[in-house]
Amino acid sequence: MDFQLADEHRMVQATVREFARQEILPRAAALDHTPVFPSEIIQKAAALGLMGMVIPEAYGGAGMDPVSYVVAQEELARASAGLQTIITVNNSLVCDPIFHFGTEDQKRRYLPRLSSGASLGCYCLTEPAYGSDAMSLRTDARREADQWILRGTKAFVTNAVEADVCIVYARTGPEPGARGISAFIVEKGFPGISVGKVEKKLGIKCSSTAEIVLDGCRVPASNLLGEPGSGGKIALTTLDGGRLGIAAQAVGIARAALEEATAYAAGRRQFGRSIGEFQAIQWMLADMATRTDAARLLMLRAAYLRQQGTRYTREASMAKLFASETAMWVTHKAVQIFGGYGYIQDYPVERYFRDAKITEIYEGTSEIQRIVIARNLLEGHA
Repeated sequence: MDFQLADEHRMVQATVREFARQEILPRAAALDHTPVFPSEIIQKAAALGLMGMVIPEAYGGAGMDPVSYVVAQEELARASAGLQTIITVNNSLVCDPIFHFGTEDQKRRYLPRLSSGASLGCYCLTEPAYGSDAMSLRTDARREADQWILRGTKAFVTNAVEADVCIVYARTGPEPGARGISAFIVEKGFPGISVGKVEKKLGIKCSSTAEIVLDGCRVPASNLLGEPGSGGKIALTTLDGGRLGIAAQAVGIARAALEEATAYAAGRRQFGRSIGEFQAIQWMLADMATRTDAARLLMLRAAYLRQQGTRYTREASMAKLFASETAMWVTHKAVQIFGGYGYIQDYPVERYFRDAKITEIYEGTSEIQRIVIARNLLEGHA
């Protein structure tokens, strides 16, 4: 058993860390204070292969492995969780399902565009009335000759404003739950699709979150992703991979908060000495470091299992659950160490605290992760 990253993973880590240091960190605060889609940075990320990391080179991707993916996502999130959100959604929620479930024609048409940064993707599953209960969705798809007609509204769609390729889940059959759902590749240029309400958010502000409205949207039959009725399986399989990206995001946020808090504790003086010399602060830092490392190990284990082709649903949920709750706990402690300065926007821990909260919500809330883990444990005892 080797707990060290392989040489190729360390190379990815070093490359993305330097990219984040030069291109993202200097703009991270501005992207939060005045949210503007960071198109220039996204294009530079695409040039590094970060928009289609695990997609084979034959389809325009970088051909990396899942461990490289989470290592890179941690580095991006350490600099800006909002920007990393844009990238991880394009990778795990859009490129992945097209690669794993798409036809050869669909792969050739969409993956090179998405991997190169020429197009951006979004994932349309959640609806205003169906969040955690996503398999009860009501968006409808009806077949007419060589087209599908989609009607419904999707909520909380990351990248909704800028994306031009959408993975949309809709009900195509009378079967209840997941069995009646199909998946579609929908382009913004198709008639009947539009962006609805754009949300104002607590954190990850440079990534857009909005409704996608499907008002009789006409989708070519050739854009059905997978078989009719397989959309529930596609959505759940996709979310396994998506949870790795969010676990990496949470680890990156926690690490950023830990590093900032450590540096501040070493330099801030009270009562004639640095606050890092006080046991209360030392214990906070020790616990922050321990939880962050544990979250990273869970993340790497889940990514390794995926790399081996082994089922990793439980491990992905465990990584996402623990890492997200760690990010909230660590950022809370970081703000406490900074004291009053932690509550103002001059210091980045305030942003980390706000960004961390979403990791406990999207890709399945912490409560949903606990259900997934428990059901997985009980499977063999039914």
